[in-house]
Amino acid sequence: MTSGAGVWILAARPKTLPAAIAPVAMGVAIALRDDVFHPLSAAAALVGALLIQIATNFANDYFDGVKGTDTEERLGPQRAVQAGLASPAAMKRAFIVTFALAVLLGVYLVWRGGWPVVAIGLSSVLFGILYTGGPRPLGYLGFGDVLVLAFFGPIATGGTYYVQALVWSEAALIAGLAPGLLGVALLTVNNLRDIEGDLAAGKHTLAVRFGAGFAKAEFAFCLLGAAAVPVVLWAAYGGPVGALAASATCILGVPGLLAVLRWTPGRRLGTALAGMGRTLVVYALAFCLGWVL
Repeated sequence: MTSGAGVWILAARPKTLPAAIAPVAMGVAIALRDDVFHPLSAAAALVGALLIQIATNFANDYFDGVKGTDTEERLGPQRAVQAGLASPAAMKRAFIVTFALAVLLGVYLVWRGGWPVVAIGLSSVLFGILYTGGPRPLGYLGFGDVLVLAFFGPIATGGTYYVQALVWSEAALIAGLAPGLLGVALLTVNNLRDIEGDLAAGKHTLAVRFGAGFAKAEFAFCLLGAAAVPVVLWAAYGGPVGALAASATCILGVPGLLAVLRWTPGRRLGTALAGMGRTLVVYALAFCLGWVL
């Protein structure tokens, strides 16, 4: 039985946090090579990204719990509100407080970077809530894939570069497509696994709207797209050849791809999720080292 701090660690979904760390780390690496690295801004961007991700996870746990989307029949990891480990009121307070902490931290970044940071910060908080909250949750309408691509991709990587350099970098924005695509691949695994439960709950993800075949093709496209990003940066923007090592790490996602292609209703896809999580971490690490060294 999970209790105490373990409940909040569970609700924070630590396995999802690399998706918040990876694009920030890549933005820092590009800033280092451009000699515009700003340690305090980089640290604030990282902590802020983690707080927003955790707050969004709390909000998803709350809204999916009170809406009844999460049930005992769900195939994914346990959710705190649905399982009765945390009350809806406690989870609501948790996501409000965590979002508030992210906003407080963002005051420094706004002071440094101005209105672009305001736009990024407020939209991150707003969409974090509206993903599963409100009368027409965006995640229930099939917009989750676009939001993950944008906010775990170019917005995070480009924004991290911006708060350090105070100018935008086209290379950083393009580089952000890679973690964004890998984040979408992770989401696609979840949506494929939950396709029957989501359909019953009225959650119209792209997997529900267009079917399992579409989700399988989407996963393959995301993996191949992430592999292509360093090649584009090298060929079109003079990026360092060492960053091409990140492309090679996408081979780690092949077992997940095979599991997804072989998926049939009722399978949990835990191996695919874990494998893609590792792929994202190794990809970001290889990109950062290859870009800087």
